[in-house]
Amino acid sequence: MDNPDLREMHSWAPDPPLVGLAWVLAALGAGAVFLIGDAPGRLLLGVLAVAAGLAGLFGTVARPRLAADPQGVTVRGLTGRRHWAWTEVTVRLTHTRRLGREIATIELDADPDLVVLGRLDLGADPVEVIETLRALRA
Repeated sequence: MDNPDLREMHSWAPDPPLVGLAWVLAALGAGAVFLIGDAPGRLLLGVLAVAAGLAGLFGTVARPRLAADPQGVTVRGLTGRRHWAWTEVTVRLTHTRRLGREIATIELDADPDLVVLGRLDLGADPVEVIETLRALRA
């Protein structure tokens, strides 16, 4: 391994401004619940506020979402982290067509676990992340 950058830990996480936006939307939605007069509107805003709060919580707690070094990869979630050595995990880039767009995701397959990470999870383009992961694995 001639590249000194590949001897250290690399990590990816959701963009902080996006996580902050989720928290702001959760707070605004929760506050608007008390200002709206009709019950269906309150229910809808309440559900949206809870969803935004959960997204903000996940983006805050699960940092970094993916970390990798020459020994293996670690994925973090709400309930903790999972680490796999490179020999225990298969890493692949997949492309899926959704709503007329092609979406790139990274799949970490460590039997029986399958973790799928997209741009929002990583805060970076999955194509660039997979290049770093493949270089670290080599």
